[in-house]
Amino acid sequence: MRIAVLGAGSWGTTLAVMLHYNAHSVRLWSYDPSHAESVKLARENKDFLPGIQIPSDLEVTSDLIQAVYKAELIVTAVPTQYLRSVIRNLVSNRFDDVIIVNVAKGIENQSLMTISEVLIDVLSHIKRENIVTLSGPSFAEEVSRQVPTAVVAASINIAAAKRVQQTFMTPYFRVYSSDDIRGVELAGSIKNVIAVGAGIADGAGFGDNTKAAIMTRATAEIARLGKVMGAKQETFAGLSGIGDLIATCMSKHSRNRHVGEEIGRGRKLSDILAEMKMVAEGVPTTRSVHDLALKYHVELPICNEVYQVLFEYKDPIIATSDLMTRDAKGEM
Repeated sequence: MRIAVLGAGSWGTTLAVMLHYNAHSVRLWSYDPSHAESVKLARENKDFLPGIQIPSDLEVTSDLIQAVYKAELIVTAVPTQYLRSVIRNLVSNRFDDVIIVNVAKGIENQSLMTISEVLIDVLSHIKRENIVTLSGPSFAEEVSRQVPTAVVAASINIAAAKRVQQTFMTPYFRVYSSDDIRGVELAGSIKNVIAVGAGIADGAGFGDNTKAAIMTRATAEIARLGKVMGAKQETFAGLSGIGDLIATCMSKHSRNRHVGEEIGRGRKLSDILAEMKMVAEGVPTTRSVHDLALKYHVELPICNEVYQVLFEYKDPIIATSDLMTRDAKGEM
């Protein structure tokens, strides 16, 4: 297939290289002309994926229209809060038979839309059944080194999900299919908020018991909001749910856990974000999840405490105490 990958961060670059080795014709788009030129010359993305060679016949460009020209499949690996501004430049393009695969994980702040909803909102002529979300526990640093990984491709059209499944499958990158795109998008987005919370617990000096409690109770929160928003409950027990939650809360590769850990150590959020090259999607998504909880009248105590720690400067120790001293309840 002719494939365009939009977003030359660590994940976009990893997928572009993987798809190239899967015998597809791939173009990788970077928003920054100087970054695109650097990657083309060095055949390495030194800023976001150092040490991984980019094949000489994998095209790298900063020309968005050129990147998507005659593409049969488009991968959007643009951070959530920037996606709308990027794809606005494609409103005059026709993508009638093009499959669009989103691989970012977040919820837009102002609109509270998932990424598939943003795509439909901006590119009004695209077919909803051609949108697929690819999600799961999949750090670029590991996939780029061919560490065995499993993810899920989800779409309202199971045939589109299975087509993406076949396109991306390799001996080390296993793809399952699902028809619950809403659940997969919500699970992948909200787990980033929880990962910030897990990092805060680590940075504040709490133990494994605390983090296990956060992760377990978080599955109830994510499923609670997902149910109200029309997702399937079993999705949250799958790769995009508990699988991604485990990886993101536990891994040294997790940018969201890192942000939380630094917050737990007493640092300011603005200082932490200023020194990071890559985007921690969980930070802006925390705002979106907080607003969704208010909109749907859903109780999300862990997400709410993360929100207060990040944006209302609440002490992590007090936040933890407030969680622990809530009214006694039955587990299920």
